Amino acid sequence: MNTRPRTLARLIRSVETSDGAGVKLRRSIGSQRGQYLDPFLMLDEFGTENPDDYIAGFPPHPHRGFETVTYMLDGRMQHKDHLGNVGDLGPGGVQWMTAGRGVVHSEMPLQESGRMRGFQLWLNLPAKEKMKPAWYRDIGAAEIPSVELPANSGGGTVKVIAGTVTLGEQCVSGPINTADRPLSTDPLYLDLHLPAGARFEHALPAGHTAFAYAYEGEAKIGEGDAARALPHQAAGVLSDDGDHVVFAAGNEGARLILVAGKPLREPIVQYGPFVMNTREEIEQAIQDYQSGELVKAA
Repeated sequence: MNTRPRTLARLIRSVETSDGAGVKLRRSIGSQRGQYLDPFLMLDEFGTENPDDYIAGFPPHPHRGFETVTYMLDGRMQHKDHLGNVGDLGPGGVQWMTAGRGVVHSEMPLQESGRMRGFQLWLNLPAKEKMKPAWYRDIGAAEIPSVELPANSGGGTVKVIAGTVTLGEQCVSGPINTADRPLSTDPLYLDLHLPAGARFEHALPAGHTAFAYAYEGEAKIGEGDAARALPHQAAGVLSDDGDHVVFAAGNEGARLILVAGKPLREPIVQYGPFVMNTREEIEQAIQDYQSGELVKAA
């Protein structure tokens, strides 16, 4: 079925930065102005045991025009927004928030000590959906399926956050981007846990943008002489050609996320937490936020 594996085309190494009220994190996609990976706008990894690095959190701030996906590995955060929604996000949980035409929310730690670790991904919306009503879903760890990988490939597990994993005749779908509620960008979001030497192969739709990010250990992408190392804490952008991807974990094993989506191929104009298609739309977003209309519209 699979004939051409995708290769590792380039690396976007993460850089240290801070956001919110001083939360320390590492940013790969989006670390440089205009460095998007259509339809993905930004990927942040946060991870520390020092509460001084996260305790101030992310006080109330606006969004318009895209989706934020927060995946917690360790620790607890609380989401609150102007609509009165409150959601507690614990270890292994995900919040998938569609800001649409506007939301003002906060993300604050529910702990004063201990480890805080996870990811936030920004996923663009097509022009026709940028002004739709805000929506979000909190997904507990128990709602995210975890699939055991074949022992003859070295074992391991894959957590299916968005999209569908196919292993032989087994198909497992995550809670987001299901057949009855598909998203326009058709996202695939997997968390792979591979022991030393394990191999994982999976199909990728033709034309979809795809990248992997190793947050523990290292892995190789590709097969044979074309295989290249995906180093720790770097986003590995996959080539456009090919219909599947192959990972091989290093000597210490690897934990990594694999993310793919359908590119929108539309203009991107960003001003902080607003991502639209034209400068005029950005100016309108700023005006709506300053006047309070963004909150009313949402």
